[in-house]
Order: sequence, then C-alpha cells, then structure tokens
Amino acid sequence: MFLKYLRVKLHRAVITDADLNYEGSLTIPADILDKSGLKPFETIDVYNINNGKRFTTYVIKGDKKGVFCANGAAARLVMPGDRVIVASFQYVQPGESGKYSVRILRFDESNNIINSEEYALSNEK
Repeated sequence: MFLKYLRVKLHRAVITDADLNYEGSLTIPADILDKSGLKPFETIDVYNINNGKRFTTYVIKGDKKGVFCANGAAARLVMPGDRVIVASFQYVQPGESGKYSVRILRFDESNNIINSEEYALSNEK
C-alpha cells in the first residue's frame, strides 16, 4: 500500500498564454522547474482559481521567464490572466513519510516567486 502526498504546489501562478494547436501540456519556465523540483513530462494537476475547472496534464520546460502556457485541449480550460494552482503528488509507503517533503511556491501577478517554503512530512504511525 502507498499513501499519496502532495510533493510540489505552485500557488496562484498566472497563465500568460494559451496555444490550442500545440499537442498538449502546460509550459512552465525552466527557472520555476529548477526551484520547485518539477520535471519535464511529469504529471501535474492544474486547478483554475478563476473558473473552478480542473485538469491533469504534464510539464513542458519553457525558455521564457514568467511564461505559463496552456497547450492543446488545456487551452480551452484556462485563459491568459487566470490564476492557477499546479500540484504534483508523490506515493509514499506508510512509515516512510519522514524521508519526504512538500515544496510550495507562491507567485505575484508577474509570476515572480514571492514565497517558497518546504515542509517535512511527518512520520505517521
């Protein structure tokens, strides 16, 4: 058995672009990937704060600082200017959670990181 825990949360990032004709995914700037620990092609959930829509997709590494671009079908679920939460999860065996942590990055309206925190998971019994 495994327990599912949050691993990374990007809180209130702003969608800057949407490309319906791309194959799919969410483009996230390389510097944000480095600071968050997210990896290209990693599965993510995206929660649109503006309209409540939620979807699952994967990460594409972007080259432009501050640009979060919804691609493919995801481009129909968000609009430039929408705030989103991006979440990645990890599976942990019971009793092993003390070896893992959660990283949370919070963003301003220009997708600058305004706060970054890391929380250790407790070792549940």
